[in-house]
Amino acid sequence: MAAPPEPDGAKVEAFMEKALGDLSGAMATALCALGDRLGLFKDLAAHGPSRSQDLADRLDLRERYVREWLRGLTAAGYLTEPEPGTFALPPEHVPALAAESGPMFLGGVHQMLPGLWQPYEQLVEAFRTGGGVPQTAYPPSVWDGMSRFSGSWFESVMIDDWLSTFPHVVGKLERGSHVADVGCGAGRALTVLAKAFPRSRFTGFDALPAQVERARAHAQRAGVADRVSFRVLDVAQGLPDRYDIVTTFDVIHDAADPRGLLAAIRAAVKDNGDYLMLEVNSRDRPEDNVGPVASLLYGFSVFYCMTTSLAGDGAALGTCGLPEETVRTLCAEAGFRDVTRSPTEDPFNVLYDVRP
Repeated sequence: MAAPPEPDGAKVEAFMEKALGDLSGAMATALCALGDRLGLFKDLAAHGPSRSQDLADRLDLRERYVREWLRGLTAAGYLTEPEPGTFALPPEHVPALAAESGPMFLGGVHQMLPGLWQPYEQLVEAFRTGGGVPQTAYPPSVWDGMSRFSGSWFESVMIDDWLSTFPHVVGKLERGSHVADVGCGAGRALTVLAKAFPRSRFTGFDALPAQVERARAHAQRAGVADRVSFRVLDVAQGLPDRYDIVTTFDVIHDAADPRGLLAAIRAAVKDNGDYLMLEVNSRDRPEDNVGPVASLLYGFSVFYCMTTSLAGDGAALGTCGLPEETVRTLCAEAGFRDVTRSPTEDPFNVLYDVRP
């Protein structure tokens, strides 16, 4: 057997630099999760450059912890130190770290990650013996973070950017349509739609009772409970009515039975109706899914999307498992005849209008 080739010393050093950078980024992300949870970023955004004691006093925290947090994220380049002992959140960093309702806000991801890692030992065992981690194994912070992450998109870009590319759908909603949202989660999408289109009525369905309770509470707070309702239902077994519009927002790739779910959706969409599918923006060839966003998405897949599907002996498409070609194939199998991809997209998502 030939001896393995000697590694290139320069490439070893280059990779070591990358690996250390990734480790540093992981620690910075953990510090960001603390900053989001404790309100540190939002306070710095509101009050400007601050000393650690002032920041701690405003938030009723211990100064020594706050000082170490400030220095850690200054070292990582998230914060600056314009004067010795005074720290600032640059205005260019506010959209990602402190602007809750903006399209660039990452606080929901920072909230999700510690919860995604909580069933770590179960995931390790699934690697060894098969199966997966069920949704019930995750703490509430995962669902709350997920709602915040997706909610920032719904509230900032769904109407004007995503839906505007399908004017016939907007017209239906303006005139008044019966809408079902499958896998509604905390109901953020339907709340936004109900505010924008008061003549339509909306029903959200989710298999998790806790998510349905969150959705009902959110709709009540938003003042749209008169036209939005939520039900616990496994939609793969069928929907209770036929609808002008059915929506899924980052749901199908998680499903244990995506084909069965799409067939149930097709049966529920009226023959002149629309199915709006928001899915992860991935490439048809897996080898083309590279770079920071793809790495993040595959991480979500291992720690949540793929493993929760496998927990139900499912298809395990994974986060990047529904590129456009697969969307078209599965929708055709379900009985849909036309799939139109919105020209508006972001690094994470793309919207399709699917018609019978």
